[in-house]
Amino acid sequence: MLKFLSKVKIEFNALDPRTASCMEFLAQCNSRKAKESNPGCEVEVKRKNNVEHPPQITVTFVNGVEEAFDATSTPAHHITKMILEKGQYLETEQMFREAGEQWPVIIPHEELSQHAPGTKPRKAEEKKQ
Repeated sequence: MLKFLSKVKIEFNALDPRTASCMEFLAQCNSRKAKESNPGCEVEVKRKNNVEHPPQITVTFVNGVEEAFDATSTPAHHITKMILEKGQYLETEQMFREAGEQWPVIIPHEELSQHAPGTKPRKAEEKKQ
């Protein structure tokens, strides 16, 4: 997961009962596997004194895009899943750019409905479903 990130900032008040997502995400970031995937990723923990400030997790992707999550309403596994999905997208984009291909890939509408070689064309009744 950290492989796709350059920075993680976790902010919470230790006395706030809504910190479960922050603590779980911090544990994931501190795991051996996560640290080995990107030792250069900065993980910053800020303990807030203000109880009114909701727990928050902010991640910065390797391409500089920053995204913040309200940790009171977003479970840690949802944040992790989103990071992995965006990371796969970043890897695919990088692969295409390194190969000198256009990104994003634009597929003409007429090609989307073409029969692919080596596959059976769909029957009319299957298309309607």
